[in-house]
Amino acid sequence: MARAGVSVERLVVAAAELADEVGFEEVTLSALARRFGVKDASLYAHVRGLRELRTRLALFAGGEMIDEIADAVAGRAGREALAAFAGAYREYALRYPGRYAAMQIRIDPEVVPDSPAMRRTAEITYGMLRAYGLDEPDLTDAVRLLRATFHGYCALEAAGGFADPRDVRASWDKAVDALHVALEHWPRETAVAGGRAEAADSGGR
Repeated sequence: MARAGVSVERLVVAAAELADEVGFEEVTLSALARRFGVKDASLYAHVRGLRELRTRLALFAGGEMIDEIADAVAGRAGREALAAFAGAYREYALRYPGRYAAMQIRIDPEVVPDSPAMRRTAEITYGMLRAYGLDEPDLTDAVRLLRATFHGYCALEAAGGFADPRDVRASWDKAVDALHVALEHWPRETAVAGGRAEAADSGGR
């Protein structure tokens, strides 16, 4: 059905809906033009091309996800905040597979400082981890661990990769518990560096 009044905002929302319906890789300007009942060329008045559209989609999805995460972690700290963060992440990833896939693309570095969604994501994620007493570079390492764990689990779950009869949610909760323990007993960079120095002074013994 043709849709009148194409705008950047409506184009991105339509791209998000299409991504969830048919997959992120199937989101093209031609597919969206058909969705709006217009010619492909008319969309270039709103975006420069597919790359910009997909970047806008990634930022849109990231904004949606961090809003849900922020609501979940509000007023919480430690294990409760981590569990709420993880639960909101997983729920969004499984509910909106196309939008979530869009979030995995590489965003041009020059776009990052101007993106409220990415700034808010960093603020909330790093804020939660600072409650564990972490500072840089341990904060960045911890963020990478959380992202790798959450993304890997969600990707496998969405693909039906867990065949064992063990309840998937129970395993997820156990993974969150393990992350909490790891964060509470994080091997601080200074401690590691000091240990290496001692080893060097003692001849590596």
